[in-house]
Amino acid sequence: MLIEIGHVEAIFRYPVKSMGGERVEAAAMGWHGLDGDRRLAFRRIDDRSGFPWLTASKLPDLLLFAPQRREDGVEGDLPTHVRTPDGDTMPVFGPGLAAEVGRRYGAPVEMMQLKHGIFDEASISVIASDTVCEIGRLAGRSLDVRRFRPNVVVRLLRPGPFQEDEWVGGVLSFGEGDDAPAIAVTMRDARCSMVNLDPDSASPAPEVLKAVVRAHQNTAGIYGAVTRIGRVAVGQTIFLRGATEKGERR
Repeated sequence: MLIEIGHVEAIFRYPVKSMGGERVEAAAMGWHGLDGDRRLAFRRIDDRSGFPWLTASKLPDLLLFAPQRREDGVEGDLPTHVRTPDGDTMPVFGPGLAAEVGRRYGAPVEMMQLKHGIFDEASISVIASDTVCEIGRLAGRSLDVRRFRPNVVVRLLRPGPFQEDEWVGGVLSFGEGDDAPAIAVTMRDARCSMVNLDPDSASPAPEVLKAVVRAHQNTAGIYGAVTRIGRVAVGQTIFLRGATEKGERR
């Protein structure tokens, strides 16, 4: 049985991991997340760990770099250039951009492209706007949803924060019909210090993560794996099929 839980309020994708994102009205959801999402990332050349990617938790200034497309192309194409915090525009794969990021970080980096994306846990992240508002209330400040780096923001039909927990183990479908794109909700989204960073200034507010820890065991939102591909668009109705009623996955 499908339960209507709300609708798509906003869609974001982040062409370069930890850099500024872009808000879109619609996006193609493939087997590896939204087309054009986190397909590029800076690798820390001297890092030999299992996670060599440079993120804003290590270099907050990354949030202030803005990927751009200078050439005409279909939706989902990779950015061709990046605007730096100083206002310079540099080619994505040019030595100048890598040198600038490496200078700010204090160690050499190189831009990498991965066909299937560079994700922390799963290829789709979802959060409800009510959850963001509650965290902001507890932190004593108005929060921009972009702090949480979601792909999909949900406007809930039934108001109340942290309802995302109820979706774990179930399937969310975006739009109606058997061909609607869908994700299996795999886990709650454990948060890190990135939620403390203002997306426009990169200035920290430690009270944000502290609020998430106190209020909800350091989690806010969910991760999902794509089970049916299609087009996600702002305004689509979102349905939940519970964990015991998933039925056939496509």
